[in-house]
This record gives sequence, C-alpha cells and structure tokens, in this order.
Amino acid sequence: MARINARELALKVLHAVDEEEAYANLVLDRILERYRPDKLDRAFATELAYGVLRHLNTLDWLLGHFLRQPLASQNPWIRNILRLGAYQIMYMDRVPDSAAVNESAELARRYGHPGMVGFVNGVLRNLARRGRQIPFPDLNDDPVAHISLRYSHPAWLVRRWLKEYGLKETIALCQANNGPAPNTIRTNTLKVSREELMERLRDEGVTAEPTSFAPEGLKVAGFPSLHGFPPFEEGLFFVQDESSMLVGHALAPFPGTRVLDTAAAPGSKTTHLAQLMGDRGEIIALDIHPHKLTLIAANCRRLGITCIQPVKGDARQLGHRMCGWADFVLLDAPCSGLGVLRRRPDARWRKKEASIAEMAALQKEMLDGVAPCLKPGGVLVYSTCTITREENLGQVEDFVTRHPEFVLEDLSALLPAGLDDQGTLSRGYIQLLPHRHGMDGFFIARLRKRV
Repeated sequence: MARINARELALKVLHAVDEEEAYANLVLDRILERYRPDKLDRAFATELAYGVLRHLNTLDWLLGHFLRQPLASQNPWIRNILRLGAYQIMYMDRVPDSAAVNESAELARRYGHPGMVGFVNGVLRNLARRGRQIPFPDLNDDPVAHISLRYSHPAWLVRRWLKEYGLKETIALCQANNGPAPNTIRTNTLKVSREELMERLRDEGVTAEPTSFAPEGLKVAGFPSLHGFPPFEEGLFFVQDESSMLVGHALAPFPGTRVLDTAAAPGSKTTHLAQLMGDRGEIIALDIHPHKLTLIAANCRRLGITCIQPVKGDARQLGHRMCGWADFVLLDAPCSGLGVLRRRPDARWRKKEASIAEMAALQKEMLDGVAPCLKPGGVLVYSTCTITREENLGQVEDFVTRHPEFVLEDLSALLPAGLDDQGTLSRGYIQLLPHRHGMDGFFIARLRKRV
C-alpha cells in the first residue's frame, strides 16, 4: 500500500467524521492500522485530527471571515482541508504558515478539482495574514459567546457550566478539555507488579511513570499500536484512565465475595474488581448488549481472570432475578459523558442538552433495579463519567430519598486524601474534574444498605 503523510491521514479521519458520522477514535485507529505510519507521523496525524475536531467551531468561525459562501456549502474534502490548514496556522506554532498553506493546496490538488488549489491557497493565506487580528466577542458583554468561540465548546454547554462552576472554573475546564488526555494503563497485578511492568515497558521503548493516585496506574508515552504489542498480548495491563481505576477502590470488594457489575462492558472496571479480589469469589458482569459480552470474555482470557461470568441482562429488571444475591454492586451508569470530552474530541459537537434528562431518567430506573440485588449490609457504588449534577449528586440524593434503607458511606479510608479538594469524601462521594485532578471527569458515590 502506498505510504501517505500525516496530513493526508488526518484528512481521511476528518472526512469520515464529517460525512459518515464516524467516531474519531475508532476511525483514527482503523486508518492508522491500515496505513501503518511511523511513530512521528502517527503522533502528528493524531494531533492534527484531534486538534481540528476540538477547535471545530472556532476554526469554522475564523474561516467564515474569508469565505463568500458558507463553509458548510463546500465540498467535504475541501471543507476539511481548509480546517486542517487553519488549525496549523492558528494553533501550531512549530508549523510555518507557508508549510500549512502549501501542504493544504497540495491536498486540494489531489482531492478537489483544479480550481480548488487557488481557492484553498487564497483563503489560508488571508487567514495567515489577518486571522490573528480577528477579535473574539467581549468576555464581559457576552461571556457565553466569548468562551464558546475562544475555547471551542458548544454554547449550551458553556452556559450550563457558567451557572454551575462560575467563570474562572468554566474557562479552566474548557482549557483542560482542549488538551490531550494522558495515556494511562492499569497494571494487571494478578500477573505482574507495577514496578516490573514499568521495567518491561521501558525495555519495549515505552516511557512509563506511576499515576498520582491509583496504585496500579501508569502514565505512558511513546506507545505503539496495541496490536501485536507483547506486554498487552500477555495480559500485563489494561488501558484505563486513572479516575476509572478509582471506582474499584471505592467499592473495595473482598476476596471470596459476590459482586454484581451491572453495566460491565467492555470490562475495565469488572476486571479491576477481580484483581482486587485476587480472582477469588464470584463476579456477574451484566450487560444488555450480547456482542459486548464477548468483549468482557476476551479481556478476561487475556488477563487470565476466571471469576467473572458475563451475563446478558437489563439492570432495570434485576430485582426479581437476583434479590439479595450480591455483597457488592457496581453501577457505572450510562451517562452524558461530559467528563471525557478531551478523550473524545468530536463528542462535544454530538452532544445535545436534552440527552442529560434522558440519561438521568435511565440512571434512576437502573438504580431502582439494582437496589434489591444487594444484601443487607452490602455496598453499592454508583459512578458516571460525567459532571452534571442531575446525573451525579442529584441522582444519588433522589435515590436515598426513595430508598431510605441506603445511606452514603465515608470514602476517606478508600480514596487518597489528595483528591479531596472539596471535602466531600467523608460525605461518601467525590466529583473528579479534568482541570482540578488531571484525569477524566468522574463521579463516584459509595452507599451501604442498612442491616
């Protein structure tokens, strides 16, 4: 297969996201696997594709100053070539403007008709000359428009965060979402220690250092494709964000106990629970989608875990089937996903505000469904990868009101004190935020069922 450069790889990703509504992370993995670029091109293509998608509304707004017709009316290849060039001009200081313009014109030559070369060249040269002088809306007069355009987030989301977090924190949160997410992995302590895994990764040319809070976690850099990577194939680690690892520690199941994970796929938290239990006990890994159960089973085989049983089922309808069965229940609920926007750069433009209420209604049904499954004295952990009150603390408060047999339980002994900047661990919950904690936005609450 002919080798193509990083800009063309990124363009293919952008076109698939734009025209096919493909998910950026999935299409990027597919394209990188198909063309097998070297490490430098792989990193540059990823930065270009993700950077454009993170800054999409700002790039479109800036380009609009130099277009006679709306950007949306352009051929999809040309539209994304313009975005790609604009991102390099406005956000990548190490790329000379001339290189960004010339390489974009060359892409237009290959993906558009002859007249498009001059068009792309002219638009991007004008942007390079005048784009940095275009003023954003005034912060004091219109903070929503200013933050939305300067920090590239949907206006509805900025409006919500201003109300909930205030001006300073909203800007910090948007800035954090626009940075790259750390690459973190969880050591499979059933097979290897964190220190041993660090050494093994270094032997493979991967830089690794301990995460700040999760005792099994490693931050890694220089990571190759997982496909064919020996430490991965041997089951020595699982790719997982640090905040997600903390969920298992909040539940802290004992060896030999019964655990119900009620929305388990693809098994990151489920397999972590098995590690914490020393692979001794019984874990039911429930998911409503049959094809996702195969992912859980495959991960268990790779990691060498035997105590997990994948089961098809709906958490909303469990009470009659598993009443009083579990010592521990984890509900990592489907959610709006607003805590992981930096990890999924196209997601912010797909989200709709109405989905928050829809997710909250589903979470309520799932909580009511799993509550009877827990034995008296058992522990329920509720978690999400979002940062809205309706889906997090508000959801838990409503649950406790409906189910007075449950009470929030102190998390101070289970999670590191350094996380507790808001002083909520002793009250049984924590809201993790990217700009405060350097990890994905996650909510975790621990509840105990009264005896």
